[in-house]
Amino acid sequence: MKKELHIFFTALMFYTRIPCPATIDHNPDYLNKATRYFPIIGWIVGSVAFGVYCVFNYLVASEIAIIFSMIASVLVTGAFHEDGFADVCDGFGGGWTKEKILMIMKDSAIGAYGAIGLVLLFLLKCQGLVQLIDVSDTKFIIYNSQFILLLLLVSAHSISRLAAISIVFTHQYSREDASSKSKPIAQSYSWREVVGAFFFGLVPLVVLSYFQWQILLVLLPVFLTRFFLARYFQKWIDGYTGDCLGATQQVCEVVFYISVIALWKFI
Repeated sequence: MKKELHIFFTALMFYTRIPCPATIDHNPDYLNKATRYFPIIGWIVGSVAFGVYCVFNYLVASEIAIIFSMIASVLVTGAFHEDGFADVCDGFGGGWTKEKILMIMKDSAIGAYGAIGLVLLFLLKCQGLVQLIDVSDTKFIIYNSQFILLLLLVSAHSISRLAAISIVFTHQYSREDASSKSKPIAQSYSWREVVGAFFFGLVPLVVLSYFQWQILLVLLPVFLTRFFLARYFQKWIDGYTGDCLGATQQVCEVVFYISVIALWKFI
């Protein structure tokens, strides 16, 4: 149990800005094992986003509360995944060879592709959340709509993280020298990491399916997106980097919101 707690706190330390016990160190072996708990980070981030939304929803308009909710999720993670998304936009937008793409992504400066990509990403995420809340309030009027919203946000963050970390299970790390401008990432795994990641990633959506089983269908577009992103990364850089995983998480989160909205139009 003590070892598992250490592994969990390792995941919390690397993927969030939440303070951890001083005894938690930068152990590469524990970082590899921490992939099993990566979707639980989604539980935490989704819950924080939900809590901030609820507080501000009592004070201001729902749309403004959503923006504060997005700010909270960025602060909790330190913009870890958003930074990866911006780097991927810059790297694949401005590079035409593997070496050039990796060099651009390693640069800490943000370029035009990254800035434009982030603006569009946040617009999609904000509008997606606005519609998601409106539809859920109507769709689940006989249930506690706030609890449904909590499950939706937690599911979006956990499944998108599952989609991202699953690339580690199927592809190779791209940088031959294992260099990175930021935190290291997991590069090996065992069956425990695979089972743990899928279990913790899918639990919130399975709970949500109790209220409406068709919600499980959103897994199809999310993992199709993951499949095409992974294939795109493989084509250009022969694998993945930490930035690629961050970009996958962000894109799959938005795809989740859009997919739920589209699904509810037909059921």
